[in-house]
Amino acid sequence: MTRIVNTFLATLLFTFSLNASENFSEMSTQELIAIMGFVKDAEKKKFNGELKIRVPTMSAQEKKKYEENLKKK
Repeated sequence: MTRIVNTFLATLLFTFSLNASENFSEMSTQELIAIMGFVKDAEKKKFNGELKIRVPTMSAQEKKKYEENLKKK
């Protein structure tokens, strides 16, 4: 299971790095959480805005992962 998640995250990060400008509203909450800390400076304002919208509707599991990633940031 961990291997699958790691492969997914690596693919996601690679795909994300290929896009010059990302539309974060099209990404799932899990995808947004996964790329925390990897967003380019030019995109951080849009990224943080989208995350701010999503936080109130996150599941308990998503909030836990979100808070863990906030500490790593």
